[in-house]
Amino acid sequence: MKVIGEVRDIIYRNETNSYTIAEFETEEESTTIVGYLPFINAGDTLEAEGKFVEHKEYGRQFKVDTFEKKMPQTSEAIQKYLANGNIKGVGEALAKRIVNRFGEETIKIIKERPFLLAEIRGISENKAKEISESFIENWEVWQIVGFLDKFGIGVENAKKVYELYGTSAIEQIESNPYLLIDLATGIDFKQIDKMALEIGISYDNDKRIESGIKYALIRSTYNGHACAIEENLIEFVRTLLDVATENIEDGIINLKLKDEIRVEKRENATYIYLAQFFDVEEEIAIRIQRLKESKNIKKISNIKSELKKIEKISEIELSQKQKEAIQLINENNVTIITGGPGTGKTTIIKSIIDIYEKSGKKVVLAAPTGRAAKRMTETTGKEASTLHRLLEIGKIDDNNLYKNTKEYEGAPIDADIVIVDEMSMVDMFLMNYLLKCLYRGTKLVLVGDEDQLASVGPGSVLKDLIHSEAIPTIHLDKIFRQAAKSKIILNAHRVNNGEYFLKKEDLEEGLQEDFFFIKENSQESMVSEIISLCTGRLKKYGNYDFFQNIQVLTPTKKGLLGTRELNKVLQEKLNPNINNLPEKASMGAIFRPGDRVMQVKNNYDIYWEKETNESKELGSGVFNGEIGTILKIDEINKQAEVKFDDEKIALYDFADLDQIEHSYSITIHKAQRKRIWCCNNGNTTISTNVDDKKSTLHRNNKS
Repeated sequence: MKVIGEVRDIIYRNETNSYTIAEFETEEESTTIVGYLPFINAGDTLEAEGKFVEHKEYGRQFKVDTFEKKMPQTSEAIQKYLANGNIKGVGEALAKRIVNRFGEETIKIIKERPFLLAEIRGISENKAKEISESFIENWEVWQIVGFLDKFGIGVENAKKVYELYGTSAIEQIESNPYLLIDLATGIDFKQIDKMALEIGISYDNDKRIESGIKYALIRSTYNGHACAIEENLIEFVRTLLDVATENIEDGIINLKLKDEIRVEKRENATYIYLAQFFDVEEEIAIRIQRLKESKNIKKISNIKSELKKIEKISEIELSQKQKEAIQLINENNVTIITGGPGTGKTTIIKSIIDIYEKSGKKVVLAAPTGRAAKRMTETTGKEASTLHRLLEIGKIDDNNLYKNTKEYEGAPIDADIVIVDEMSMVDMFLMNYLLKCLYRGTKLVLVGDEDQLASVGPGSVLKDLIHSEAIPTIHLDKIFRQAAKSKIILNAHRVNNGEYFLKKEDLEEGLQEDFFFIKENSQESMVSEIISLCTGRLKKYGNYDFFQNIQVLTPTKKGLLGTRELNKVLQEKLNPNINNLPEKASMGAIFRPGDRVMQVKNNYDIYWEKETNESKELGSGVFNGEIGTILKIDEINKQAEVKFDDEKIALYDFADLDQIEHSYSITIHKAQRKRIWCCNNGNTTISTNVDDKKSTLHRNNKS
């Protein structure tokens, strides 16, 4: 059965899955419609297919199976549509003035003659243009939403599809649904494959097989790999697509002929790369070799005597390995310093800064994230920047190759020595661009812990460079006296060595009370314990404020102890909306002022501003892992204002809120992108560990 009518009011909506109950009015009657209705608001006109059902409690309802959104026709419907939050910059008052002026011609005016909107009080020529563009985009995006929703693909991807393919998006996707895997939107391949099969693409279609191979190679990058062993790749694709091995082998040949993949045989195995990954990996190797072989090595001739001066002035005693590390840096253009927490990496960096700057050399410090850069500044006393800012990266192209905002590509960094901390976080694309921006005579020092999780992006750069043995490397393994007083650091090394946490009887006098292990019998009791620690107990223990000093870590996103559920619980306990401030639902979450949030993907185009002592700094780019606080939800302009920990303030359109998540709790993998724990920084980390047999909670105080 088909009905056509207007949504009068939204009675209920589940923001997670878009299940909606709404008042619906047709020419014949008023009724209630129920179903999964994404992006539906009061004022929308729908053509819905379904059937009337009898609800035990609420009576007769129309259950929607499929629906199509129609352009509103009446003045009343148009006014509701404009006022319901769809159009940027248009609220109830302005919507009323527009419709009062143009009536049922409003839609036509907005689409075809938007300059006439400027006749209305409160609308400039620029705003008239913005309203028109927002209306057209909103409508086009909606058409894509309706199309994708039929195949179970979420609404969050519609805008990205529109931005890439514009008004021809549906036509192009119908022609080749597998185009969607190149968007890096997080759309599951099985959903895309289901769409393709329903549209009529056969099981053994070349597009299907080639896309399955590319998907498998993209998937391997989630674990830090840049390639896949051919036999493993074939087995994965065979299971994924349920096709014969010969078809997959033919697909590999076709992709190779199209220059979309590279095939390399070595060490009794065949490796398959996406072309851009192979090319970047090869470029890294070439650039490092050139840097190594450069004869212009900026040495300090009297390095041993300088080391003695450093020890005397700083009142420290460098270990033999630390001295060897500094001498190695002095003698080579590329050096790696690796070691776990408390092994003296920061002392080496500070010593290098002192020695080289005293000799008139320019030292530049950098780290992959804002937090890591801030921590580097605090520990060394010298300003450090993010790699993105140092390289002036403005955006990333379709091939994952970095572009910058300098006058020309790869403008060299003005430095005699560049020191990069937290190298385990650096992926292959960022590493390649860094090397591209170095003079041949510039020293490069890479510092990090190879035992940390691999970078979120493709390539385990630090670990692979160490294992290649092509770069002079110092492995630090001695835990220094101050660090050895920390149970956190001692236990970190024990875990890395496959040992248990320190027991009470193993503890020596003088150890800091900075690590506690709390065992609980159920996940429910763990949640209660976490809430108790975050909302009161830690404040009483050490005057720790949640928003300043505490971070909850968990291994997973799903489940009672996953980030999704913990964030909901902690938000309601720590930031309830008691003042009825504006808030915005997105992706199953409610965002409100005061929320702690994290950027979850690199956005090179978002603009930000930062107040400094002297002026206002402007820039672009917010990157995966940066944490901040929502300052404001602007319902009129459809924007959220976020202030990040490095003081920059960015505005997010409501359509872009899928780029941030609550960060009351974050995954352990995300945590590797920030220096959450360092000796005596007054922070507390609460981490969870869950399996089928036990539930444990670790509380790291003064971590």
